[in-house]
Amino acid sequence: MTKYFFAGLALLSLYCASGQQLTQTIKGQILDEQSRSPVIGATVVVLGSNPILGSTSDVDGYFKIPNVPIGRHTLDVRSIGYESATLSEILVGSGKEVVLNISLVESILQMNEVVVVADEKTKGEPLNELASVSAISISVEETSRYAATFDDPARAALTYAGVTTGGDDLLNEIVIRGNSSKGILWRMEGVEIPNPNHFGSVGSSAGGISMLSNNVLANSDFFTGAFSPQYGNATSGIFDLQMRKGNTEQHEHAVQVGLLGVGAASEGPINREKRSSYIANYRYSTLALLENIGLGILGDQEHVSFQDLSFKIHSPTEKFGSFSFWGLGGRNTYTYRPDDEIDDVYYEDEMRGMGVMGLTNVYFLNPNTFVESVISGSYSSYRYDADSLRLQVVDTEIADETTYRMSSFVNHKFNAMHTLRVGGIVSNLRFNYLDRNWIREEDRYINGVDNNGQTFFYQYYANWQMRPTENLTINTGFHGSVFALNGKKYLEPRLGFRWRVGDQFITGGAGLHSRMETLVLYQGQHEQQDGTFRQLNKNLGFTRAAHYVLGYERRLSDHVRFKAEAYYQYLFDVPVYGGDSTIAEYTTFSALNTYDGYVTEPLVNKGKGKNYGLELTLERFFYNNFYMMTTASLYESTYTGIDGVWRDTRFNGNFIFNVIGGKEFKVGKSGNNSIGFNTRFIYAGGKRQAPVLLQESENQGYTAYDYANNFKWALTNYYRIDLGINYRKNKENSAQILAFSVQNVSAVQNEYERYYSPVTGRIESASQLSFFPNFSYRWEF
Repeated sequence: MTKYFFAGLALLSLYCASGQQLTQTIKGQILDEQSRSPVIGATVVVLGSNPILGSTSDVDGYFKIPNVPIGRHTLDVRSIGYESATLSEILVGSGKEVVLNISLVESILQMNEVVVVADEKTKGEPLNELASVSAISISVEETSRYAATFDDPARAALTYAGVTTGGDDLLNEIVIRGNSSKGILWRMEGVEIPNPNHFGSVGSSAGGISMLSNNVLANSDFFTGAFSPQYGNATSGIFDLQMRKGNTEQHEHAVQVGLLGVGAASEGPINREKRSSYIANYRYSTLALLENIGLGILGDQEHVSFQDLSFKIHSPTEKFGSFSFWGLGGRNTYTYRPDDEIDDVYYEDEMRGMGVMGLTNVYFLNPNTFVESVISGSYSSYRYDADSLRLQVVDTEIADETTYRMSSFVNHKFNAMHTLRVGGIVSNLRFNYLDRNWIREEDRYINGVDNNGQTFFYQYYANWQMRPTENLTINTGFHGSVFALNGKKYLEPRLGFRWRVGDQFITGGAGLHSRMETLVLYQGQHEQQDGTFRQLNKNLGFTRAAHYVLGYERRLSDHVRFKAEAYYQYLFDVPVYGGDSTIAEYTTFSALNTYDGYVTEPLVNKGKGKNYGLELTLERFFYNNFYMMTTASLYESTYTGIDGVWRDTRFNGNFIFNVIGGKEFKVGKSGNNSIGFNTRFIYAGGKRQAPVLLQESENQGYTAYDYANNFKWALTNYYRIDLGINYRKNKENSAQILAFSVQNVSAVQNEYERYYSPVTGRIESASQLSFFPNFSYRWEF
């Protein structure tokens, strides 16, 4: 493989060309961070430009700087009465204008003369101004630049402290601080959405390929604990995604072709005077496209197809505020047709579809008060059929979920020291489930789930932000929820703070959190001795967690930051087995160890869990065309089943070590083009499983596990190296980007699980995905 990699480098070098100095426009809007009202008269200057390039924001907060040379630039933003901000290493290319949304924090110092506090906007700070701790902003550029992220925010998150894989490199599962990936909440434009990944399963938060597109996404927030009051229904982590507005002045387009998909994007103005715009992206599976023209790579046995669409239409009005109509949808299929006529080999058909659309309105009652409301509807459908070669359907699974949701909050800024946000969410949850399995020994079907209906989920919250001094910010409040299906109610207080001492920050957070189980779990039914079925888990409560975090940050230089966070999570009311059986497989069960799916066995909220650890980050921001970040995490993750014994969880790898870095070079006689090299190294403790009982496995002819010592075996430590190279060729009004990325470049056979093989008579290991390359070509114009 090495020869192909260096051959690619040679081709990219030949592709470099000279040309005249090219320029582009930087523009955007400057808003007050707490009230979101326009900041008028703010100055924006491109540092180091000669002659000086800059602009001043108008009455609506908009600014525009034309004729900025392409390359990377640092912007200095200042306004009277506000703390200044510095935006470093903004990438300016020739294919698209750079559109920025900048927030400034009002200074609380009241003086007779102008006071300007120099405060560089820290790279990675969350966009949500109410977040205090365990939160970062993942930029679109990072997900494109980092090696082997494949433009996927979830895969980019693996770079950060406390985050590791779910044990299957085919999927983009993320395990945060020892929690199951099932506990992650996905949000878009301020509301909860279904799992936005292709090839996901029921109850899962992950999948093989993301439906999200960097062509449409703006920078998004990623939370790993101690969430602020506005966030509910999450115990592990939160992805708070935002879509950007389309260009309001000119039409721009992009076409991208790669191994994972072929797509096209477009954006531009609808009405230039009213600043209304559109943006949209569509993608279709490359494998399916090749198969349609007779070049199937997977052969006749397997068929894989997916497509997705995302869009946003933004329209400001004079009387009723601004409106945004947005959506995301995708559909994928997988079919397996064996060619061996063996009874134990099955045909498989799997289909998943997901769609969400919403209408967002932001209305200003006055310059310091606005109301944001979202009406959304989402649909998630999962179908699975397994047929034996005797044409006997042995397994049918249907899970259709439709949700109508109304979310609204009022945000009022009293002054520079106090801001209050109060809101509520009403969700109408509709469902149709069927899980039918063939019991060969009894020559009949059993329906583990067979139900449809609807219920409601209510949430409400309040967040009060206080700034007693210019260096101390406190966020406090609560989040409440009511589950109408069984009447369960929860009230969760939250507290967070961020205290600046010179070039250091001390941060902290504490609060209660809860997570609804997969909705189908409440509908599961169990066959009684008289042959009737009864729902055993309808009254099951939520998994609950108390989060405590204390952090420390320090700037070692203008471009280097050290960060440490210590955390403790106590999980309680966790669903565990609640039946009469004394079989260890049941008595050691806990929902904390599940990735997805559901069970029909009786469950009770009597389980517990503990996650605690220390996370260290040393980061050099992208400066002078170079960046690097190293993270180290030490942690413990334990749980109890109904037997009350503390054990390691499935996800207790004990340590995570990451290194990521990259270098960018200007090429061509005029320096218009660039070539970048990126790498990532991941080393983490292996996932856990129950030991395999060799003698019993030999006697039975299949794998027998020692569930009495569940998750005692730690799989071999996980490690991999990812490499990426990208080349950008800028021309007047267009740009072309070639990218080549390899996940697990050394083809390490990371362990997936251990099992008994009746063929060899030994305990064998199954491996995860090995070497995986991806190539893409992108044209912006």
